[in-house]
Parts: sequence; C-alpha cells; structure tokens
Amino acid sequence: MMLVDAEVTIPGNGVHLQADIGVPVDARGIVVFAHGSGSSRKSPRNREVAAALQRAQFATLLLDLLTLDEERVDELTRQMRFDIPFLADRLAAATVWVQQESSLSTLPIGYFGASTGAAAALIAGAQRGDDVRAIVSRGGRPDLAGQALDMVRAPTLLIVGGDDETVLELNRDALAKLRCVKSLEIVPHATHLFEEPGAMAQVIDLATAWFIQHLVHPAHR
Repeated sequence: MMLVDAEVTIPGNGVHLQADIGVPVDARGIVVFAHGSGSSRKSPRNREVAAALQRAQFATLLLDLLTLDEERVDELTRQMRFDIPFLADRLAAATVWVQQESSLSTLPIGYFGASTGAAAALIAGAQRGDDVRAIVSRGGRPDLAGQALDMVRAPTLLIVGGDDETVLELNRDALAKLRCVKSLEIVPHATHLFEEPGAMAQVIDLATAWFIQHLVHPAHR
C-alpha cells in the first residue's frame, strides 16, 4: 500500500526539476536516484529497482537532473550530461528538498546512481557528508567523480557486469581510492545495461541488502 505515489517538482539552483516519488507506509529510508547520460527518471531499469526498494519499505525519488529545455539542448550538444559537478549540484539540491519536506525529513537518505549518475551521486555524497548514509552504483563511472572519491564517507557499493570489462576496470581503480566502507560486486556474464536474464534481479538483491545494512537503523531491520 502506497502512502504517496506522485510526480513532484523540486526547486534547484534557479530551475525546477521533475521527479517521481513513492513512499510506502512505514518507510524506513529514502533512496534518491541519479540516472545516467541520455536516460531519464522513466528508465525502466531504475524503475524496476525503485519498485523493489518500495516493497522493502524504502521511499524512492526518481529525479530528472536536467529540465526539459536543458534536455533539448543536451540532445544536440551532449555537454550537460557529462558535466558531473553540475549534475551533482542538482542532486544535492534534491537532497535538501527531501530534508525540508516534513513527511520525509526524518528518513535517512541514500543514493542510487547509474552510469554517469553514479559519479554525480559520489560527488554529491561527498558534498553532503553525513546527510547521505549509503550509496549504490549500478554500472557506474565512479572514475568521473575524480578527487571527490577521497571524501566520500557513506558506505558505497559498486555493482558491475562481469562482461562490462572497461567499466569493471574503472570501478576497480575507483574502489582502491575510496576510503569509506566499500564493496565491489560483479554480476557474472552481465553487460553494461544488465539486460541478460536474471542480471537485474541480482542488482536489486545486492542494492536492497546494502540499503538495509547501511541505511536502516538496526532497530528497524
């Protein structure tokens, strides 16, 4: 049963961002999603993860990091989708919005980032410090977070497909630079989008377990 399942508008740095929020009864945390380049909050893979997290009593916020006008420009230039600090600022603004909403303000906050969105999640997590309790990256590009990797304090899980060889090496390098509680999980035989049978189910299981372990207060597990 859903307490809230709606579209919301989030103010951020002079613009208004569109997002879909789902809040189950007795939610024990909220996970903010940052999608990858060329995607949107309607990504079927992220929505599949969000639905599973809601069943596990996590609220979810699927966020478009660009406005519709910005998306039109980006379709031609492809510049904003790779401006990771810019996207991280938008994610941080959404985090502030969550903290200021009376119905959400008591929920611990986690990030779920995909592809380039994972780099934005890591930078925003470093910026927000203790405001962010856990981070999960799916097929992410944590290398694009640069020096922010050293400053991430939230427990961070990197999930990569075993056949996504280039991204796997980038994640191994990033893992060595992270100083927080961290883990790298490899989904065997999966490629970058985890389209193989059973691959997304493994992503969901890993992400859910990570958020239960690191986002939920022990008394509520």
